[in-house]
Amino acid sequence: MFPREYRGVAFVVGLFLAVQLGALALVPEFAESGYQAVENPDDPTNSVVYVLAILVMTGVMLAAFRYDFDGAVRLLIVGTSAWLSWYVFSALVSPLAAAVPAAAVGVGLLVYPEWYVIDAAGVLMGAGAAGLFGISFGLLPALILLAFLAVYDAVSVYGTEHMLSLAEGVMDLNIPVVLVIPLSLSYTLLGDDEEGGAGGPDDATDAEADEADGASEAAGDDGSVGSDGAAGDDGTAGDDEAADVSDPTPIEERDAFFIGLGDAVIPAVLVASAATFSPAAGLAVPLLGVNLPALLAMVGSLAGLLVLMSWVIEGRPHAGLPLLNGGAIGGYLIGSVAAGVPLANAVGLAGVL
Repeated sequence: MFPREYRGVAFVVGLFLAVQLGALALVPEFAESGYQAVENPDDPTNSVVYVLAILVMTGVMLAAFRYDFDGAVRLLIVGTSAWLSWYVFSALVSPLAAAVPAAAVGVGLLVYPEWYVIDAAGVLMGAGAAGLFGISFGLLPALILLAFLAVYDAVSVYGTEHMLSLAEGVMDLNIPVVLVIPLSLSYTLLGDDEEGGAGGPDDATDAEADEADGASEAAGDDGSVGSDGAAGDDGTAGDDEAADVSDPTPIEERDAFFIGLGDAVIPAVLVASAATFSPAAGLAVPLLGVNLPALLAMVGSLAGLLVLMSWVIEGRPHAGLPLLNGGAIGGYLIGSVAAGVPLANAVGLAGVL
């Protein structure tokens, strides 16, 4: 039997794969349905708009927690989850029929926000958001977006630490801005509230809620798909009260850890963008429109995830996007070169140079 932390890492990898593969499966359907949110996906100012949305949503979320508007935040995220789920289900059934399971997702999160309900909703949100952004951000805007968010994430976690404050704010809301990784079979989120905190969350990695919030808005709508409410960082919550997110918690003392949904979504945007806009030849993969650059972007992001998880197991919060986005960008560029795509084309600068 593998140690429970290794089982937890395997579970995280499975969730990330579900988001990325789901996004790749949805890209053709989204493109055919005309869900592209911008007129010119190659315009790099699309990334600027998204970045501004992140900054605005960060301020809004911090203010909401400061002035006790937690309930409004929860309703916003639950509504966003149902909305993004509708996009996913509409790729499988008619838009009207898709409203039924999408509404069920929202009701489930309000009525019974157990960890597996949150994770299932998070995967639906993540795949839908990554697919929408992937068809709306061309190669250059996607690369700019990932590079900026990697830097922003590091600064907000290790520098200003304001994302840690956001993480503390969302940890008690039981909403799909974080993916919950149980480390014991008896773990329950609902038990924390009903039984005085047994099995409560004790650590979180990069909670990327900003990113997803801004990302959803940049894609033509609003909402958040990350973990802290706007861009993403880590947080720790104790059993009955918030703990200092900077304090390390040994793995033996934790029943779960948390990773921001935005950590899964943002690298997947490049994966979906590469599958949509890269001139590389497609690979014969059933049900997925994927090419070598997109495939290696996936591999690179998962390699970054494994490094991140090795740090998280030590018990301290870490910014996830520097590793995840860096791995995705590196894998994408390697895949582009291997597929015979000139670097100028790979980074979307062929028309400029």
